[in-house]
Amino acid sequence: MNVKRHIVRILIATTALLSAVSCGIYSFSGTSIQPDVTSITIDFAEYKALKVNPMLSTQFTEAMREKFRRLTKLEQLEMDGDLQLHTEITGYEVSATSVTAEEVAARNRLTVSVKAQFTNRKYPEDDFDKSFSAYADFDATQLLDAVQDALCEEIIEKLVDDIFNASVAQW
Repeated sequence: MNVKRHIVRILIATTALLSAVSCGIYSFSGTSIQPDVTSITIDFAEYKALKVNPMLSTQFTEAMREKFRRLTKLEQLEMDGDLQLHTEITGYEVSATSVTAEEVAARNRLTVSVKAQFTNRKYPEDDFDKSFSAYADFDATQLLDAVQDALCEEIIEKLVDDIFNASVAQW
C-alpha cells in the first residue's frame, strides 16, 4: 500500500514539473522566457572606456552570445529579435585595493563596467537600462599585461552571468 502511494506522489510531482517546464515560463536553466519569445539580437559590444583593451569587446560579445546559445533555445538574429541586447563597455580601470606600511600598493583591482540596454519587444515591462561592473584583484608586483587575459576572462564571466540573469532569468 505504501509503495502505491509513493508511486502516485512521484507521478503527481513529475506531471507538475513537466507542466511547468512545458508552459515556457520556467526551465532547468533558470530562465523565464515566455513561449512566444523565440529570438534574440545581441549587438556587438561598443567599447567606450578611456583605457583601451582591443580584444575586450570581441571577447565580451562572444561570451554573451555563447551564454544565450547554451542556456536558451532562442534563435540568434542579426537584427529584429524578439529580445534585443545592446551593451557598451564604459569602464576599464586599475586601482589599488590594499596598501603596505610603506604606502605602496600590495594588491590592484581591474574593474570593467558595462552599460546594458535590454528590450523585450513582446513584453516591454521586462525592458531595462542598467549598468553592471565586475572586478578581479591581482598582486601589485605583477604587470597588468601579464595577468590581463586571465582577469578579463574572470570578469567577463561575472558580467555575462549578471546580465543574463537580469534579462531572461529576471533575478
